[in-house]
Amino acid sequence: MSELVVIPLDRSYAVTSAQRRAAFAASWFDRPFLEARGARRHTSTGRAPVLICETETETWVLRHYSRGGLVARFIEDHYLWRGLKRTRAFRELEILTRMRAWQLPAPEPVAAWVARSGLVYQADIITVYIPHTRALSALLRGESVPESLWRRIGKMLGEFHCFGVDHPDITAHNILVDAQMRTFLVDFDNAVIRPRGRWQRRGIARFERSLRKVAMETGTEFSPMQWRSVVAAYESVVSR
Repeated sequence: MSELVVIPLDRSYAVTSAQRRAAFAASWFDRPFLEARGARRHTSTGRAPVLICETETETWVLRHYSRGGLVARFIEDHYLWRGLKRTRAFRELEILTRMRAWQLPAPEPVAAWVARSGLVYQADIITVYIPHTRALSALLRGESVPESLWRRIGKMLGEFHCFGVDHPDITAHNILVDAQMRTFLVDFDNAVIRPRGRWQRRGIARFERSLRKVAMETGTEFSPMQWRSVVAAYESVVSR
């Protein structure tokens, strides 16, 4: 696994891989600077807006950590400081780095930024953009999803779980599908690595609830047969 390097900045820290350290610039996280040079805002269903940034060799996604739910009404984007390695950005960058080494279909990590202010902090993360993809939720709104894709999704989720990746929010919004029907899992905020256990069933149940919710929102039908394809493919992987 690539070593993570911490770079002290003015009242903040950046974290990146040893391979990217030489190229690092604080401007990677400067939104006005990036937007002035063509970075565009992008919002996908169920996710907060991100910046899509073109570099000479890659396209990046810059995401700011923002709270959800009722807490967001009072505290939008501040989190309790308990040390750099316990920040959401550091932990997500670390788990993405591990998954990259395991060749799992997740975003490639680039860097994280953490700014501390007394007892709280704010943070951003940059990952490599996965091109030509749509969220599964978007596909469900307008197309008939083939059984082969449901099997791919089930197999993919099984692979993550076999490596002990507990993604706390497996939803139709966080599964991406490209033009070749390859699948990816994104948004690993609060994900952890743990031994096999009941969390695996909770993750699959969370996905089923998400599919039912999308069906209700779009007026489409939740198919028990398609869901059985997901579960069968998932079981074929985790039962090895």
